[in-house]
Amino acid sequence: MLAFLVLLSTVSFTIEKHFCGDILVDVSLFSEAEKCGMETLEIQMKKTCCKDEVDVVKGQDELKFSSFDDLEFEHQQFLASFVYSYTNFFKGLPNQIITHKDYSPPNLVADIQVLNDTFLI
Repeated sequence: MLAFLVLLSTVSFTIEKHFCGDILVDVSLFSEAEKCGMETLEIQMKKTCCKDEVDVVKGQDELKFSSFDDLEFEHQQFLASFVYSYTNFFKGLPNQIITHKDYSPPNLVADIQVLNDTFLI
């Protein structure tokens, strides 16, 4: 999410709008706006009714990179203790010895519950 935010803040783009009188004819984001065709008549009449607006949205030119040494001592101490406690929080449990792992139950001669008709409900 942060990488997407950095990408959006550094991208620059232009928005071109073409007006014929007071009417918006075309809006373009990355290419030139389409003209209305009145430019040929304007040259002959020497009167302009069309106008183009260009809005430039500039992104960041330079990103600020800071290192661990640029932080104050209290912030360094907090960051180091946070990373240390976070990494130790997810340590695995020690291997436990399971004593009954290799135990095999005795062979059943008869099913006692069926013979006595005792069932847990």
